[in-house]
Amino acid sequence: MAKPVDRLSQYIDSEPILWADRKRYLGLPISFTRYSFDQNKFYIKTGFLNNVNNELLFYRVLDIQHKRSLFQKIFGVGTIVLVTADKTTPQLEIKNVKDSERVAKALSNIVEKERDEKRVLGKEMFGASGAFDADCDHIDHMDHGMIHGI
Repeated sequence: MAKPVDRLSQYIDSEPILWADRKRYLGLPISFTRYSFDQNKFYIKTGFLNNVNNELLFYRVLDIQHKRSLFQKIFGVGTIVLVTADKTTPQLEIKNVKDSERVAKALSNIVEKERDEKRVLGKEMFGASGAFDADCDHIDHMDHGMIHGI
């Protein structure tokens, strides 16, 4: 009898992971929150007994913020905040990761590259994040009038 064909494998990305780290306490990676990213997505895995996996597409990132408290500087870690147009994760805090400034710069470059490749403009993302764009207001009225035959 023939072996069944695994059709699912063709849909699974095999992008190499560019960076991976854990949320750290006192500079030590002793948490069950793991962060990683490849060229297209950011991955968050949390939990020990109950696992939650979350993915964020880079072209949906609107803003990147890097912050470090005095306590974080002492232990060589920092926090990166991603403001996104993603419904499930409008703001993602990547807390207490090592070499955070370098990671934030890499993320910024990858986000720009992804947005260029997908031809996504900033103003297209504002509607997804709930922000109001005054320039688009007249277009909505024109479309509304065309639909109703005005």
